[in-house]
Amino acid sequence: MGPGAWFTLAVIFVAVAAMVRGTLPPAGAIFAAAVALLVAGVTEPDEALAGFSNPAPFTIAALFVLARAVENTGALSPVVAAMLSDRDGRALVSGVRLLVPTALSSAFLNNTSIVAMLTPAVSHWSERRGVTASRYLMPLSFAAILGGTLTVIGTSTNVAVSGLLADAGHDPIALFEVGKLGLPLALVGLVLLVALAPRLLPKRAAPRSSLASDAREFVLDMVVEPAGAFEGIEVERGGLRHLRGVYLAQIERGASTITPVAPTTTLRGGDVLRFVGRADDVVDLQAMAGLRSSEDGHVGALGRDASSVFEVVLGQSSPVVGTTIRASEFRGRYQAAVVAVHRAGQRIEAKLGDVRLRVGDTLLLIADPEFGTRWAGGGDFLLISGVRDLTTQQRRTSSLLVGAIAIGVVVLAASDVLSLLEASLLAALTLVGTGVLTPTQARSAVDLDVVITIASAFGLAAGVQQSGLGDELATGIVEVFDGLGSRGVLLGIVLATILLTELVTNSAAAVLMFPIALSAAAATGLDPRGTAIAVAVSASASFLTPIGYQTNMMVYGPGGYRFLDYARLGAPLTLAVIVIVVLATPEFW
Repeated sequence: MGPGAWFTLAVIFVAVAAMVRGTLPPAGAIFAAAVALLVAGVTEPDEALAGFSNPAPFTIAALFVLARAVENTGALSPVVAAMLSDRDGRALVSGVRLLVPTALSSAFLNNTSIVAMLTPAVSHWSERRGVTASRYLMPLSFAAILGGTLTVIGTSTNVAVSGLLADAGHDPIALFEVGKLGLPLALVGLVLLVALAPRLLPKRAAPRSSLASDAREFVLDMVVEPAGAFEGIEVERGGLRHLRGVYLAQIERGASTITPVAPTTTLRGGDVLRFVGRADDVVDLQAMAGLRSSEDGHVGALGRDASSVFEVVLGQSSPVVGTTIRASEFRGRYQAAVVAVHRAGQRIEAKLGDVRLRVGDTLLLIADPEFGTRWAGGGDFLLISGVRDLTTQQRRTSSLLVGAIAIGVVVLAASDVLSLLEASLLAALTLVGTGVLTPTQARSAVDLDVVITIASAFGLAAGVQQSGLGDELATGIVEVFDGLGSRGVLLGIVLATILLTELVTNSAAAVLMFPIALSAAAATGLDPRGTAIAVAVSASASFLTPIGYQTNMMVYGPGGYRFLDYARLGAPLTLAVIVIVVLATPEFW
């Protein structure tokens, strides 16, 4: 390999390592890699920035807006109600009613939004029926992933590969073309989910259920005695800011609630102080003169008009990831107090303020009832749901319009009346123009991390091609698998794509493998178009870990899962992906 190829390989290695370690989010890592190749002269400016003029990122952004409109208006509410009705509790029927509509919906709407809408509903439905949510949430995520392989708009990865194909001089992927592989995969995958999930998934306790059962461990109310030692004293001066294992979450003063509590807040007699923390540390409070115990804290008390309990999941772009709760100033930033942190299905046994937050952590919060509305749609949390009541604001009067617009996008794109870019942009503008979404809501709906990742990836892909690295890596794959024929080479491409997906993200894996796959196809006679679609489907098929696909991470905490739980159910699905893609791709292209 030449110097340019070695440099490109080193840049890719550093970028992948940064994504795997969580040092940088995918958007930052891919963009930095593209800039490094530009500065080093491996790519020219027009190549490095080609993704920012390609239709793919703009199409994805417009589809995010459409998905947010569906979520906000409750356009899928009738479908959700039918899926989670109580008329039949048998596992098989419940599984089919949940998974099939999820897959079909995900074929035309962003699957992240689908899972965001359904996860709280499924969690509440499971609580109502007395069954564990872990039985359903992982299959829900997997079904959404499978549905995304049915159409080119089912996932941002498909749209990105379509844009890369067009950039390489080929026709973009037609709306239903990817379904040649996706349909058999979805059918087989759904059968495996319904048949195997009850047998392979362990029963896990969700964070909300552990809060209900161990509430006294988390919440304690104390009353400031009139004329006592704390009356007229500021919180900081009274020593209530740095207690061992507990902290002051809110103050109830008559009909009003003070949250978050400032250090300068002056206490009054009769104030009810709500402390949150570990039960074995409340001895500090019991011994304080001037405070007396109220009734034992319990979850029901948290459902008052003045406060609510929320469950949130941290995403990669959350600004608090990598910092402790105290250092992030969580209470001041979000006007919410952390009740507990759950990681890998278990509550963390540590002083809450010192917990260093990670991607996928599930936080239980005390906040005002408007917390969900205030932070929904931002990048801070992958998922926000109320523990007692669903908090999604639904404007049902607009749901019919949104449904008609979504159908219009599919019809116009499928019939070639408009391109996918034109149809999706027209839909986004219509939603804002008719007032279904405000400009602010539309802007917040766009996941800039995904858009920037895909736009930057064009420059990285160009570097892989221009430096000769793509040809070198393709030659290596051909040499290893050539003994098995062209399908053997395709097997090597699929395996490498799946491995990358589990290490980084689906979009990043697809764009990294795309130039290598085209080079391998040219060397073995495989159809470049079919090989590219095989990469798109394989990159989307992330079933082995929670980190490869965003929907997997969204259900990780609410389902109470452990990291290896994904491989138990995901291994059969991954094997199905490998077999179907390798056998079917040469038959269709």
